[in-house]
Amino acid sequence: MRFPGIAMKTRCAWAGNDPLYVSYHDEEWGVPLHDDRKLFEFLILEGAQAGLSWRTILGKRPHYRRAFARFDARKVARFGKAELTAMLADPGLVRNRMKLEAAIGNARAFLAVQKEAGSFDRFVWSFVDHRPIENRWTRGGQVPAESDESRALSKELRRRDFRFVGPTICYAFMQAVGMVNDHLVECFRYRELAGGRR
Repeated sequence: MRFPGIAMKTRCAWAGNDPLYVSYHDEEWGVPLHDDRKLFEFLILEGAQAGLSWRTILGKRPHYRRAFARFDARKVARFGKAELTAMLADPGLVRNRMKLEAAIGNARAFLAVQKEAGSFDRFVWSFVDHRPIENRWTRGGQVPAESDESRALSKELRRRDFRFVGPTICYAFMQAVGMVNDHLVECFRYRELAGGRR
């Protein structure tokens, strides 16, 4: 998509002309992440997004970083009633008790995976054989909501007591952290993230 006001580049249409969305699209979405703290952040944010727009979550992201101890899983895993009560009263968060309780529980499950696998990064990237899946979509309507890999990841995360990790949430997570390159082939970021391959 091309539009005035922002550098004339061809982008995925969903980026629109919202500066927050454009920045996220251009700088973060689809970039391979291998930092456990950032992976934990996206896992929590994607769960919070369920049923809402991603724009809503991006707008609340600074509040989430503050409320969730900058996504330090060890600190979040120790959250109790006082922290949960404070979060439920924070208008900067999605004040859904089930989602917030799940996020705290997911921090504990996240630590268990780190202990077993050495890192969450190693564990989660194993579902794509440790390299990004390079799709070649030409239209937004071709991009799926889930995949075999996201279904497998969802099943394993739920087996390990994670919540709000259905196949669609897992696929959005995989897109966000670069496990899947779902930029359209005409998007300038597709070629950059694919290393110049077309």
